Amino acid sequence: MNSIATSSRSSSVQALIRGVRSTELGVAGQGLRFAIAGSVVAVVYLTLTTVLHSVLGLSFQLALVLGFSVAVAMHFTLQRGFVWRHDGAFALSVHHQAFRYLGVCFAQYGLTALSTAELPKLLDLPVEGVYVVTVIVLAGLNFILFRGRVFHSDDLAG
Repeated sequence: MNSIATSSRSSSVQALIRGVRSTELGVAGQGLRFAIAGSVVAVVYLTLTTVLHSVLGLSFQLALVLGFSVAVAMHFTLQRGFVWRHDGAFALSVHHQAFRYLGVCFAQYGLTALSTAELPKLLDLPVEGVYVVTVIVLAGLNFILFRGRVFHSDDLAG
């Protein structure tokens, strides 16, 4: 009886994975995959940076650069291969996607640095609160930019 329950659970998990990966879910599926990919990358980034610094003894700045570099490469790969799955070909080549993707990354970093440096003073708010709101707003903007300008299919080009 245990093997039947395990088999049933396994089938349910496989069906869920197939559903999440399906291109038939449209924007909702893309949004779900975007959230999953972002969550996985965040865990890897935080874990890798922490382990490199706290366990292996690298300076925090070096651990941060290495963790960030791995996270950016992993995020780009997941965005291209998992989040923005579609039936048609991509409108842009990989190197054009990478160029635009890095542009979005640098803009996001700049906006985050600016908002966390200036808004807490202007609005008399804690920096952590400004940071969280900034991350949420920029994640929404990134979804729109990635969907329409970076990882779009030939069908959406124009």
